[in-house]
Amino acid sequence: MGPKPVILDVDPGHDDAVAIMMACGSPGLDLLAVTTVAGNATLPKTTRNALRVLSLVGRTDVPVGAGASEPLERSLRTAEDIHGESGMDGPRIPEAAFEPDERGAVELIADTLKESPEPVALIPVGPLTNVAAFLRAHPELKGRISRISLMGGSMGLGNTTPAAEFNVYVDPEAAREVFESGLPVTMSGLDVTHQAGAGRAERDRLRGIGGVGEVVAGFLDFFAGTYERVFGFDAPPLHDPVAVAAVLEPGLLRTRLMNVEVECESDLTRGETVCDLHGVTGRPPNAEVGVGLDREAFFDLLHDSLKRL
Repeated sequence: MGPKPVILDVDPGHDDAVAIMMACGSPGLDLLAVTTVAGNATLPKTTRNALRVLSLVGRTDVPVGAGASEPLERSLRTAEDIHGESGMDGPRIPEAAFEPDERGAVELIADTLKESPEPVALIPVGPLTNVAAFLRAHPELKGRISRISLMGGSMGLGNTTPAAEFNVYVDPEAAREVFESGLPVTMSGLDVTHQAGAGRAERDRLRGIGGVGEVVAGFLDFFAGTYERVFGFDAPPLHDPVAVAAVLEPGLLRTRLMNVEVECESDLTRGETVCDLHGVTGRPPNAEVGVGLDREAFFDLLHDSLKRL
């Protein structure tokens, strides 16, 4: 079997940057396109950051489509308190060597799916606005999507409110549409991404690669500082690369099939992913939800992918 075709939907973001690099350095994946969404920072910043990361690793052949600048129904909330003013503070990397694709995110996804000889996995690791907008605009192309492997949600506590994880909190209506789409969905929520914390040992190992590894370690050093200040620990979770790993090596992620509903009405629990672990509601399952991660194998996979860049 050849590499799996994928599209990344990102809002860089330090862990988004690492997810892009991981996808580029993995021979098991064929990165067909990258789309950007407002989330960790505003859309101009996330688009600039995606272009810069791809330029850094020499992948200017990957088209980048700018997508939604705000959620479907709500005002945008960003996370500069975590990722810095640029959305990707830390080591300075060169400006982009190419421009965004003129088609924009939705049409870039549509054209990429049409042109691919086989179904494509979508890996959205920011708010799900672009994916929901695509499903609204092109329902006839749903069959061209092999799986949606998303980073977002939680079976337990949130990281933006007590109940909600950031990506789902920013655009819960979009998340609800994705979970209700009928497509195969793999959810890498905080329960598993917090098992991918990059402590000092992991950052030093990445630094030892040199080149791109040093950049990634520098990003994570900055990320560690904000995580220690905001959350009280200095091993920042590599949230978004877990969703990439779930496509690249599905065995790394232990999942349970269950029903996931997204709370959109309550101010108190906006964006909560209500995961029916024990099937008590009787609602049909709609997602494979991550419940465990092979941490050692994950970091080996990340190390090996970055070493190839």
